[in-house]
Amino acid sequence: MVKGWHGWLGTFNGVVLITMVVLPLAALAVWVLARRRRAAGTPSAWRTSLADVGIVYGTVPWVWMIMLPGDQAGIVPGRVTLVPLRDLLTIFSDGGPLTATFQVVGNLLVFAALGFFAPQRFPALASVPRILALAAGCSVLVETAQFVLRLDRVSSVDDVLLNAAGAGLAALASRHWWRATADVSEERRPEPAAGSRWTTSA
Repeated sequence: MVKGWHGWLGTFNGVVLITMVVLPLAALAVWVLARRRRAAGTPSAWRTSLADVGIVYGTVPWVWMIMLPGDQAGIVPGRVTLVPLRDLLTIFSDGGPLTATFQVVGNLLVFAALGFFAPQRFPALASVPRILALAAGCSVLVETAQFVLRLDRVSSVDDVLLNAAGAGLAALASRHWWRATADVSEERRPEPAAGSRWTTSA
């Protein structure tokens, strides 16, 4: 049972419940944004509205959870692991299959919504390498914040790799839609007027 402000805002169960409670509000936000954009003549109003809300709704709860302080927050110094795959191997060897699966899937989902919707919303991000770079950069910021704020968490390069991989896989899953969006944007780009470019003569 979730009780008090700490139970709602400072625990995994509380964050999950809040995420479920605000789902109707997220759907309402998509509807309101889409109506306004359709009234303004914005192309793909529903898709862009869903992408805007989806990025926020699908990313904030995960970042919130991984930024929750541990029992020794503020007491123990920050810990850093910079050797790739070391933490993953430790989890699989010490935590068991269930714990390892939960940890890996959770890390893959942190920026999955960003990877899925961002290429549809922003044509400049319609590329898997760009999404990987964006997710990796965001993950580095989160891991750095964990270290600086002394949240009793391990800032690990494996988390960065998994977060970026999850975003990249999500981008591949939505490739059909963001490729279509990129093609439409390319078709709508105006052609340069005749004689608008400088020419040189021999």
